[in-house]
Amino acid sequence: MRAYSLLKQTRPVLLSLMLATAGTAHADLFGGLGKILENSGDARTTKLGNILTTTHKAFGEMSDEQEREVGAQAAAVLLEAAPPLDNDGVQRYVNRVGNWVALQGERPNLQWRFAVLDDNDINAFAAPGGYVFITKGLLMRMQSEAELAGVLAHETVHVLRKHHLAAVQKGARMDLASLVAGEAVRDDQRRAQMEKITGGFKELYSRGLDKEDEHEADRMGVVIAARAGYDPYGLPAVLQMLGAMNPKDGALAFMFKTHPAPALRIERLAPVLDRLEPYAAQPQVRDRFQAQLATITKDAK
Repeated sequence: MRAYSLLKQTRPVLLSLMLATAGTAHADLFGGLGKILENSGDARTTKLGNILTTTHKAFGEMSDEQEREVGAQAAAVLLEAAPPLDNDGVQRYVNRVGNWVALQGERPNLQWRFAVLDDNDINAFAAPGGYVFITKGLLMRMQSEAELAGVLAHETVHVLRKHHLAAVQKGARMDLASLVAGEAVRDDQRRAQMEKITGGFKELYSRGLDKEDEHEADRMGVVIAARAGYDPYGLPAVLQMLGAMNPKDGALAFMFKTHPAPALRIERLAPVLDRLEPYAAQPQVRDRFQAQLATITKDAK
């Protein structure tokens, strides 16, 4: 796979332009990406192409409303560890980018919510029901909106594929759908149910998802970012940045504990990126991104 640094610079485009053209030029792009992956001959990318065009529900018994209820408990676990960044402009910006990216997935009608956590550690998280978080530490080390879109796309895939729901249900041996299905339970019973769910997510976030879930989120994420009109090499650029950092840096400790090594993730992405080469000239959107980061630096002074 070529080095990301060799990608030629492309012109920034406004998000409004992306939205305006979603039904025209981007319609051809969406279909083209699906066909590239379906016909690739690689088992993983062929599966990915099918996922992008069909809805696969790992938890058919759980409604979106029930998933949001479970997700709210998981999101609370993350917000206990770090509060949202006190910068309304940056929060709105990340939500605009995130929601545009989420529209390209198989669950566009989910009530997606994106937030930056005021944490200097380098990480990103997702929770069922459409909750996605990125730390200030990771955001400040990015160089472009394409990189942000790639990371957010990766996290949206965890929600699309219901990775956290499957992991908690398996690890805690509990049927999440049944726990939140009852309407006429006593308050003490509901509290006990929510505490059990919260405990399951605390344990999951401390150990991380299955490594294959992370690789799947990488593969689908770069395609979703490309469908959103961004340079698909945004996520690989972030992985290269992480791989170049000192592995003893304390800000990386939790990320490296819960995710595969960046070099391995890039290696596993290579077959998909080879087929996304025609879309590598799509915008990186650096200026608008850097303007948003400047407001965080200004607030810190």
